[in-house]
Amino acid sequence: MKRVCIVGVGAIGSLYAAHLARVAEVWALVRREDHAAALNRDGLRVSGAHEFSVRLRATTDPAKLPECDLGIIATKATQVEESMRRVGHRFDHGAILSAQNGLGSEEIIAAHTRGYVIRGTTFMSGTRHSDTHVQYELDTPTWMGPFEPSGTRFALVEEMAELMVASGLKAQALEDAKPAQWAKLIFNASVNGVSALTGLPHSPHFAAEEKYSDLGRLLHELMDEGKTVAAAAGIELHEDPWAMNKIGAMTNHPPSMLYDVRRQLPTEVDFLSGAIAREGKRLGVAAPLHTAVYRLIKGKQDSWSYQEENKPAHASVHS
Repeated sequence: MKRVCIVGVGAIGSLYAAHLARVAEVWALVRREDHAAALNRDGLRVSGAHEFSVRLRATTDPAKLPECDLGIIATKATQVEESMRRVGHRFDHGAILSAQNGLGSEEIIAAHTRGYVIRGTTFMSGTRHSDTHVQYELDTPTWMGPFEPSGTRFALVEEMAELMVASGLKAQALEDAKPAQWAKLIFNASVNGVSALTGLPHSPHFAAEEKYSDLGRLLHELMDEGKTVAAAAGIELHEDPWAMNKIGAMTNHPPSMLYDVRRQLPTEVDFLSGAIAREGKRLGVAAPLHTAVYRLIKGKQDSWSYQEENKPAHASVHS
């Protein structure tokens, strides 16, 4: 039986952990002691598209993790560096799948392990109701392929995809996963950025184009701009981001960046619109919309500390 470690057990990490625990020995590395205790005591329950419960092992201490055949890094892109510094050596004789939004995580993972790195992206979504309960919403594939600099064999990618399929998840092994990664990048950068700036979840507003003021017009333009940058990079997209958007807009699902902005947490914008903007600049292709979204969200993040530092002093009350 394969031994799998999930690093980061939010909504997506919980879906991977629960499904794979049906066909493998699963360990979960989490941040909070009470989270680990709850998982060890109660296991994980999945509702929604699939309904089942499983047992697994959880810890907050990387030293307690055994060596694993497969790791899935399901943290936010902003947390990959810290996570891999702690656990990368546990996969030196195995493989690690990157399941982050955007571009750049595979390079960070590869810098901290001698194991094989798999380029991964997924469009599936879920809602984490508690430490031990996740609702499975969009039942869509994880696309995966070799991260070329790590020398990953395609046969290894196929083996990992087959393990996921056996667990009840959808997965597709691709000899080149960059077209899938870029399709998700363009979709995600556009939807997450607009959601963070408007406060709207991924709702039907994002696909509406009838009126001149409709938000869907902006989404379409952002996605077309992303496709232009991808084409300049020699990427022929695996899926159409606009078609992905129309499906997602029916879910009213709150994207991760909206969650971060509501709680004034660091966002993944550097790996999303920021990545498209920088790649456009590198290639000499104008990307003004993604550049604007990138800078506006960075400014929004700056506003949190600015407001905190410039709070008016309480006026004294005189009788």
